[in-house]
Amino acid sequence: MPAVLVVMNVSYALAAYPAGVLSDNGDRSRVLVIGLILLVVADIVLALVPDLIGVALGVILWGLHMGFTQGLLSTLVADTAPPELRGTAFGMYNLVTGAALLAASVIAGALWDSIGPQGTFLAGAAFATLSLAGLIALRRRFTLGPGPTLIPS
Repeated sequence: MPAVLVVMNVSYALAAYPAGVLSDNGDRSRVLVIGLILLVVADIVLALVPDLIGVALGVILWGLHMGFTQGLLSTLVADTAPPELRGTAFGMYNLVTGAALLAASVIAGALWDSIGPQGTFLAGAAFATLSLAGLIALRRRFTLGPGPTLIPS
């Protein structure tokens, strides 16, 4: 449905600049945490609020999640990779991201067929919650601040 893509991309665009400012001026891991929380909430809304308002709210939250995470993840790759290996680092990042998206799509399709949309979105919320827990555990060990990242605390 084209309206879903328009709404998601508008919320993504509106969130990207403020998220970038937060990332540049503070703790990048905090911005990533916010993005993952937005994803968990979006999945829960899409799973549990069945009407058009629920879909609209879920799609807006999903776009906000994208605005908070996508540019930041690329920034973390650029900050972490040595200058002479940045192209390779971005290639590997995109390869791994593409493989993960393919696997996630296969799993989501299987869940949708066997359990339905509610189960698919609840599983997405569970996976995002696991990612959030891992990030919070790593935050204690590393600082993802502006400038060089992955600095042991």
